[in-house]
Amino acid sequence: MMFKIEGHKLRSGVFASMLALTAGLAFMPAEPVQAQTATRTLPDFTDLVDQVGPSVVNIRTVEKVAQRSGNGGEMDEEMQEFFRRFFGQPIPGAPRQGPRPNRPQPQEEERPRGVGSGFILTADGYVMTNAHVVEDASEVMVTLPDKREFKARIVGADKRTDVAVVKIEATGLPAVKVGDISKLRVGEWVMAIGSPFGLENTVTAGIVSAKQRDTGEYLPFIQTDVAINPGNSGGPLINMRGEVVGINSQIYSRSGGFMGISFSIPIDEAIRVSEQLRTSGRVSRGRIGVQIDQVTKDVAESIGLGKAQGALVRSVEAGSPGEKAGVEPGDIITKFDGKAIEKPSDLPRLVGNTKPGTKSTLTVFRRGSSRDLSVTIAEIEPDKPAKRATDREEPAPKPQASAAAKSLGLAVSDLSDAQKKELKLKGGVKVDAANEAAARAGLREGDIILAVGNIEVLNAREFESAVGKADKSKPLSVLFRRGEWAQYALIRPAR
Repeated sequence: MMFKIEGHKLRSGVFASMLALTAGLAFMPAEPVQAQTATRTLPDFTDLVDQVGPSVVNIRTVEKVAQRSGNGGEMDEEMQEFFRRFFGQPIPGAPRQGPRPNRPQPQEEERPRGVGSGFILTADGYVMTNAHVVEDASEVMVTLPDKREFKARIVGADKRTDVAVVKIEATGLPAVKVGDISKLRVGEWVMAIGSPFGLENTVTAGIVSAKQRDTGEYLPFIQTDVAINPGNSGGPLINMRGEVVGINSQIYSRSGGFMGISFSIPIDEAIRVSEQLRTSGRVSRGRIGVQIDQVTKDVAESIGLGKAQGALVRSVEAGSPGEKAGVEPGDIITKFDGKAIEKPSDLPRLVGNTKPGTKSTLTVFRRGSSRDLSVTIAEIEPDKPAKRATDREEPAPKPQASAAAKSLGLAVSDLSDAQKKELKLKGGVKVDAANEAAARAGLREGDIILAVGNIEVLNAREFESAVGKADKSKPLSVLFRRGEWAQYALIRPAR
């Protein structure tokens, strides 16, 4: 007798055996699921709230503003000042405001400025928050979870890291425990406590989405999916051990509200800043006086660097530590005091955390090889607008459009002594015309070519020689300067 099961034929004896085996397995005791796989449960944050909640405070700020005149026929002076600054003339049709003798001075009034969060750093009343929470505040009020309220003194604020410290006159306060940021792992649970939209002692939770997130700011941020909204700024980010690992600072939002991505300042960086603020009221940072940019993969391969890493030096400030150390535009800084520079933002962070006056070592990649330069770190200054180099109309050598230069779409000429002195260059060639391949690479008239491939060029003759030696089957890397900025271009001649 034959049976047909799902297209396969089985003899009756075999089928009977299979039925018996199946029946036997059906009566075997099942192994508990817990023994097969580890059971994972959602975390309970109640103990953390009890532990850390008393250390989280609400911060309200007040600012003084001038009272406006109630006269509806008088044009708002701020709006008139706006038009004068940006359009060079008063508002069209506005009545002229002549001098008014004995005009009363505008009165100042205090207005609520905003609400933020903070946490108690020490038992004697030091509180940490964001710099933007207390910026421009004439008065800062700190409210504890037990409803006690104190007028706070701003000890110091650092805009670059968005960290501020305020002081209230109280003792025996419940201070937070500071966590070890190196132990923080992507995917672990974290919790935030703050005052979103003024709702005090609000608790939200989520996971760490990423570490070392570079948002263009001075610090690498902790990225989480913890719900953070206006008013949470300055509050703590807490791990499951009840330790503060960050200060909630920013959100990514198109609406002004939470959209699933928030950023926190790593607590180790915040503590380093707070210590300086408590000591001197300000933060001292190092600088070397270079403007930097990223290194693209194509450029890295063309100059023999290998992978895209380091910080490309686009300009060097005159008289700066970088210039004194011998750093040149076009150098690629790959290490600072032995620490690798993987991306451009690594350099200002490492230099900034170095005490001014310290002697440090820069490793730079220049024209095919690496070298170490000794640099003495200076103290950072307010940013100054970059000066643009200008080319004076002076008699210059006749443009040299040789066959080699023409193949790249270039016509170049030597720099005059006056031009080299003004540009602070020891050599190079000036681009008199850029067409075809050179134009496609981004070169244009007025640029100064400093190197071809990994060969420095001081004049047109050396430029011709370097172009002649280049491998015609590969893109040619050209280091050039435009104004005070140096950068690379890859010229790909048409085949």
